[in-house]
Amino acid sequence: MGTKATGRQALMSIRPEFAEQILAGTKRIEFRKRPLANDVTGVIVYATAPTKAIVGAFRVAGQDTRPPRDLWSEYSDVAGIAREPYLRYYAGRGLATGILVGDVYVAPAPLALSYAGVRRAPQSFQYLTPAVGLRLLAAMSPAEVLARTA
Repeated sequence: MGTKATGRQALMSIRPEFAEQILAGTKRIEFRKRPLANDVTGVIVYATAPTKAIVGAFRVAGQDTRPPRDLWSEYSDVAGIAREPYLRYYAGRGLATGILVGDVYVAPAPLALSYAGVRRAPQSFQYLTPAVGLRLLAAMSPAEVLARTA
């Protein structure tokens, strides 16, 4: 994934509408209640029901953790979600984490979780070994390459 060394990958469950926005390049941040480990360099995107498949990946360009209202002020223009659902998601929480989306990779066809050696989708995310992450990434193409060939 880019020029940065590839570390662990996180398999992340994301609602299909948000997964599509990430892969299309319009959603540039993924909001979570807790940050990823510092050695995670990429996210494998698992689109939840009704898709139920691995559809792509993105390089982690950074993480930003701060109060939810501050995070919203900074990233609302690339959030891919309306303000009210965002605030409901973080209701009662002092901190919010935004995972910044770097280079995007798209699976040419949806991949089953079994391709990653996973039996069921994680509630939020789970860590994968670098070997599994590299195997998944090898099955994908950079989004800009797909756009040029479409």
